[in-house]
Amino acid sequence: MKKMKTIVLTLCAGIVMAGCSNLAKGTTIGAAGGAVLGAIVGKVAGNTAVGAAIGTAVGAGTGALIGKHMDKVKAEAEAVKNAQVETVTDANGLQAVKLTFDSGILFATSSANLNTNSKSALTQCANLLKNNTDCDVAVQGYTDNAGWKNSTAAQSTQKNLDLSQKRAQAVTNYLLSLGVSNTQIRATEGFGEANPVADNSTAAGKAQNRRVEIYMYASQAMIQAAEAGTLK
Repeated sequence: MKKMKTIVLTLCAGIVMAGCSNLAKGTTIGAAGGAVLGAIVGKVAGNTAVGAAIGTAVGAGTGALIGKHMDKVKAEAEAVKNAQVETVTDANGLQAVKLTFDSGILFATSSANLNTNSKSALTQCANLLKNNTDCDVAVQGYTDNAGWKNSTAAQSTQKNLDLSQKRAQAVTNYLLSLGVSNTQIRATEGFGEANPVADNSTAAGKAQNRRVEIYMYASQAMIQAAEAGTLK
């Protein structure tokens, strides 16, 4: 992990030297070096599977336009209630947007039923997705590593995996009920205890690990528009 961090920091330093503007950032991410960084960052973030299946490398100019466009998407996403919003890199080395919802905001303990408070935030999220139909979407559910009563460690791991899948599906189903297209949501997956973002040995860390992540990333249509120079 120490070696991984060193590689990431080295590549990030190169990006900073290349320029700090959003356009420069997009150009760097779209270049070959950016694709390598994207693979590393994606692996660390647990989102290497997020990205359109394009089959070819994306050029620097295309990456620049997509980076600029996704900055606008992120600015819109920051208005979604109770969502932590950040820029990430997809499997193609392109800029993407991740919204993270604490499971405590969406669900009761051990439940996959959306609570009343969650629906306002997810309604805003649905509007965001419908305003940005050129973004593909992936919904991912996660849990902490807490065991279940009267269950072995292996059984608890499986139950956490099942719960994360049900929670991700509940979010997807609600977004679809609000008019989001089922062709826009490309994947709905549960990962259980995998890819923790905090220390599971503390209550605060466990709370952070119980989450649903929604990724908005460049679709093939967006990439094609960027290649044609028509993406705004």
